[in-house]
Amino acid sequence: MKLIWNWILSAAALLIVAWLFPNIWVDGIIPAFVAAVVLGLVNAIIRPILQVLALPVTILTFGIFALVINAAMLLLTSHVVPGFHVATFASAFFGSIVLSVVSAILGVLKD
Repeated sequence: MKLIWNWILSAAALLIVAWLFPNIWVDGIIPAFVAAVVLGLVNAIIRPILQVLALPVTILTFGIFALVINAAMLLLTSHVVPGFHVATFASAFFGSIVLSVVSAILGVLKD
């Protein structure tokens, strides 16, 4: 049940970010749920590999490069999921920051 609840909250966070950013949009509820699953899988599988490979750059930038990796994961998700669109890297960068904040807030409200 906890997994389904987290899935719903992730989809809601994506919808909120799409509402806030004009260059990020979702064509409906179903693409939001699919994007939430794909983003979760991308963050679980690909992101750790990129973090290890980019560790020297991340250390040199005092962790700021991790934001670039987050943006890349959001862009990758938009390329994989039909109905979920991110227009530019800049919108993915700022959208991923807001997505993290919104997800954290929704997670706190859930508990």
